[in-house]
Amino acid sequence: MDVMPLLTLIAGGAAVAGVARRTPVPAPLLLVAAGLVASYVPGVPDYTLDPHIVLPLVLPPLLHTAALESSYLDLRANLRPVALLSVGYVLFATLAVGYVASRAVPGLPPAAALVLGAVVAPPDAVAATAIARRLGLPSRITTILQGESLVNDATAITAYKVALAAAVGIGATWADGIREFVLASVGGVGVGLILMVPIHWLRTHLRDPLLQNTLSLLIPFVAYAAAEQLHASGVLAVVVVALYLGHRSWQVDFATRLQEAAVWKVVSFLLESAVFALIGLQLRIVLRDLGAYGVGEALGYAAVVFAAVVVARYVWVFPGTFVPRMLFPRIREREPDTDWKAPMVVGWAGMRGVVSLAIAFSIPVTADDGSPFPARSLILFLTFTTVIGTLVVQGLTLPPLIRRLRLPARDVGAETLVEAQAQSEASAAAERRLAELLADGERNALPQPLAERLRAVLERRRNAVWERLGAVDERTGESVDDTYRRLAREVIGAEREVFVALRDARRIDDEMLRTLLRRLDLEEAAAYREGETEG
Repeated sequence: MDVMPLLTLIAGGAAVAGVARRTPVPAPLLLVAAGLVASYVPGVPDYTLDPHIVLPLVLPPLLHTAALESSYLDLRANLRPVALLSVGYVLFATLAVGYVASRAVPGLPPAAALVLGAVVAPPDAVAATAIARRLGLPSRITTILQGESLVNDATAITAYKVALAAAVGIGATWADGIREFVLASVGGVGVGLILMVPIHWLRTHLRDPLLQNTLSLLIPFVAYAAAEQLHASGVLAVVVVALYLGHRSWQVDFATRLQEAAVWKVVSFLLESAVFALIGLQLRIVLRDLGAYGVGEALGYAAVVFAAVVVARYVWVFPGTFVPRMLFPRIREREPDTDWKAPMVVGWAGMRGVVSLAIAFSIPVTADDGSPFPARSLILFLTFTTVIGTLVVQGLTLPPLIRRLRLPARDVGAETLVEAQAQSEASAAAERRLAELLADGERNALPQPLAERLRAVLERRRNAVWERLGAVDERTGESVDDTYRRLAREVIGAEREVFVALRDARRIDDEMLRTLLRRLDLEEAAAYREGETEG
């Protein structure tokens, strides 16, 4: 087995994503562009997007990471708009795009057109999260987009299965479709609910951080596979388990949390980089397999489908935002007021991604009677152009749109004040608990310098956040907290140099050096995290 193409894809994607972090262009867009260019570089192999790899092996960890970083409480507070987008919009887009495609493409059967509609219906979880994080959207809009993208894949896959059954001649009725959707959604949620408690119990009772993180890496695959074995939605099972684990992550050992955060950052970075590069690399394949359709003719159909995708989202989003608020006073009381700007951004933030392409590549070559699947090559091409069009057109224009609309930015000062108040209350509780413990002199006897050191740590933690609200030194451009962290890194760096010199002089061995350096690394990380703002 030649592993070089895979290694090249991962390494190349990571390199381009690293470059994107130093540019104003979002990483997904630069990766797709690099993939498009690389697809025609001599010697680059054909990277065929295999749905049997993407759906069970790539999608679960990406969904798991996105759900872990989401807020269960925020999603529950925005359940209505999330459900309207992740279920209602996907079904509406399937029908709307399918109808437009059947009218625009001569000879395209309605069932095959619905297959196309289901394939391009769901916005991508990875793209939505990456763009929203980069742009710093208001928290409610970010929550709605993330919640939609976590669940909509399950709706789209179910709609695809129903439309595909009709297209290949198996036969499917509206009752079959409803039954399939209910079984998939209820079954996926049910599997997630069954798995989440024992998995969390196991995570809290394992004492070895390495075993805990091994379990963490296996969780999304286990949840997805278990649900799919029962013909339920693996997507929903993964999301339910991850939301529960993320909500309860504070109950896990601190060493596990530190390692887990680092591990999942690396995994998600590599997978996201490879996935978006892989999207661009499909260009040569879809053009080669276009068959009887000319490129010019197919591009005309692509423009129609892309317009249908964009228009259908606005047709759904604006009424879905305002009509329920007009009809139901309880919604107006529960949810904050909004204007036309928020649905304008939500409507334009409907980037498609790798899931759409993976579903499209899973379309069988032949129908049930052995005849070729109608317009399969064209459906692949239209899916590809829709994904590229939404990523490039909407992805590039979303930042200027947000700036033009002047959406309210996050109030960093207010957030810091809330954080400082929370830290102050927690530090006060910690000081009371420390006083209680030190009062028991027999059991908790501690020399006075060490007791004072504990008190100093609590005081430092209490003051760190308040110092961020203070003035900035005009000479250095640093706050007091910035200066503290810089000096802490400098003195720790001085210690590190001494340890290395002692190792080089053979006064300590490498094992002791690693122990000492790890201790310094943890202290440096603690100094950096104190008062760290979310970038």
